[in-house]
Amino acid sequence: MLWRRLLVPLTSLLLVLAVPTGAGATAAPTTAATSTGAAGYGAAGPYAAAVEVGVVTTLYYPRDIATSDRRHPVIVWGNGTFAFPVVYRELLLHWASQGFIVAAANTPQSNLGISMRAGIDLLAQRNTDPGSAFHGRVDLEHIGASGHSQGGAAAIVVGADSRIDTILPIQPGPLADIDDVRVPALLLAGQKDSIVFPFLVKGFYDDADHIPALYGELRGADHFTVVGDPGPFAAPTTAWFKAHLMEDQVSRAQFFGAECGICADSGTWSDIRRNGLATR
Repeated sequence: MLWRRLLVPLTSLLLVLAVPTGAGATAAPTTAATSTGAAGYGAAGPYAAAVEVGVVTTLYYPRDIATSDRRHPVIVWGNGTFAFPVVYRELLLHWASQGFIVAAANTPQSNLGISMRAGIDLLAQRNTDPGSAFHGRVDLEHIGASGHSQGGAAAIVVGADSRIDTILPIQPGPLADIDDVRVPALLLAGQKDSIVFPFLVKGFYDDADHIPALYGELRGADHFTVVGDPGPFAAPTTAWFKAHLMEDQVSRAQFFGAECGICADSGTWSDIRRNGLATR
């Protein structure tokens, strides 16, 4: 349909215009982000973060990973159209500060998920290379997929890969089929998003009746709230990945079970939905 073809390039142009002045890809520790009440996961984590810019993949990771006493889970990231990882630098650094290795695809056309999968392959190679700082420090048994706009659709596409344990599409574009996904999903929308309207994200949620799925609509957020300072997106995304990739039960309680922390947070969320498989 014509509207689908126009949506992606328009979104990307606006993403490029929205890149904060002075954003770069140099190594730096993350700063604290705004907490949304999801157990304070919007605050900076215990790790100083570093960045490595490659040809296909940009890595955001705990700076002292070579001497870490643990393996670190992986998040693969897809950008919006015509955008690059630097657009989302603060969110990706935030995840790295929480102990994740983020493999962000450098492509501005991520929908097929090819470069996101290449990030997994890169880390698998680094994990087995005795000369790499990542040697023996990558937890390839726990991998999540996320992305924004076209990259959100790519996260759904990559979610069909057997190596992926969970997906977290942020305001995903329409060119994906969630029927192919077999892992838990948190689908995020912005209440005031006029590019990827909330009803489009709800459509993915409605189709995801075969997997544990949640729909979260962030109050007041537009399509570019996640760009630069990720604001209200930092805490729930971190809590979700801690629950699924670090097996953190406190984080899990934010989304699942009778208590469901985010379900009671009407200040952050304008709409929360959980299907039957996600209420247990």
